[in-house]
Amino acid sequence: MTLTVRRIEYADQPDYTRLGGEAFGVPAGGRAVPTAEEWAASGFREWGAFDGDGLAARLRVYGFTSWFHGARVPTAGVAGVAVEPERRGSGHLARLFRAALDEAREQGDVLSTLFPSAPGIYRRLGYEVVGSFDDVDVPLQNLNRVAAPAGVLTRRATTADFDAVVAVHRRWAAAQNGPVSRAEKPFWTPSEKFFADYTGVTLALDASDEVVGFASWTRGEGYTPPTTVMEIDDLIALTPDAARALWRTLGSFSTVVGTARVATSGLDPAWLVLPDLTTTVHSAHPYMLRILDVAGALGGLATPLEGARVPFAVRGAEDLAGAWTLTVSDGVTHLERDAVDVDDAHHARPVLSPNGLALLYSGAQSAANLRVAGHLTGPADHDAALSTLFGGRQLHVRDYF
Repeated sequence: MTLTVRRIEYADQPDYTRLGGEAFGVPAGGRAVPTAEEWAASGFREWGAFDGDGLAARLRVYGFTSWFHGARVPTAGVAGVAVEPERRGSGHLARLFRAALDEAREQGDVLSTLFPSAPGIYRRLGYEVVGSFDDVDVPLQNLNRVAAPAGVLTRRATTADFDAVVAVHRRWAAAQNGPVSRAEKPFWTPSEKFFADYTGVTLALDASDEVVGFASWTRGEGYTPPTTVMEIDDLIALTPDAARALWRTLGSFSTVVGTARVATSGLDPAWLVLPDLTTTVHSAHPYMLRILDVAGALGGLATPLEGARVPFAVRGAEDLAGAWTLTVSDGVTHLERDAVDVDDAHHARPVLSPNGLALLYSGAQSAANLRVAGHLTGPADHDAALSTLFGGRQLHVRDYF
């Protein structure tokens, strides 16, 4: 039959919901089809591949901004990818992604990210694993040995503190690569809902009463430490004493709660104040990145490499293939596209794969490591500049979609 790829309409929602249930499981009582009003208000960009009249594959795109290199970057977050089991391996996903990402570019998105169930599928589409969003279990009894903070106290937050909580997250996120900015739906929430989602939000305040950290937590059921788990969605600290104060406050539950299950990523500095890292990864969610627009992603980045000039090329994906020269003037990067055949072996410039470009841009791997992995070829004269231009920030993810 003829494959048709198009945006999902409300009339498609029963099949869209059914296919999602097959891929991700159906809760007790079934998965409800959204009402027309709920669907229209969601803001999702949903796509389907139709084999004849039947829905063969689906995905959803969230439009948001994420922090990279000190700026909020328009990002297309892909989720809810599902293919009918009888049609898996048919190439439907490639066409589905092509249409959805073409639209994302038209709407100004320069990056795309996703949480894969099988990374190999998405590597073929130019995505690469750059980090991981993990739930990590911390024994609360260990937190009693965290050193006492100097000049930092904790108190319970109220809705009046919402702006201060947002400011702490923004200050932390702007110094990383990867965090969702939480400035757009569905990651933005009004203050009342934010606080209603948790048992409590604890603030860390310095001697001048400035909020320098917060932890959002759900107490959980039970009061027997070996079996009781509390969940921590955010533990963000701007100073080591703020981290100590928050960890010690959580540790005060140790007589009735055995484990704090903390949503985290990478080696966050807030964890460096712990007396040891006796932890267990409860679940890990790899995070993948793809560049959609080379000039849009790599241009305009602040850097101290004034006067740098780095030619490079990308080969291996039709929408990214090309040659550029990156220069730095007035403290920011500028890109100019070059009239060079990237398949001409005679042009002497480093050549990145789409996956290598994602790894380099995110700061997840150095140029040297990209060569080891086969994602960077050609002369190595500019490797140090490439690594410096895009390195220096940890990659962190704190929102799952």
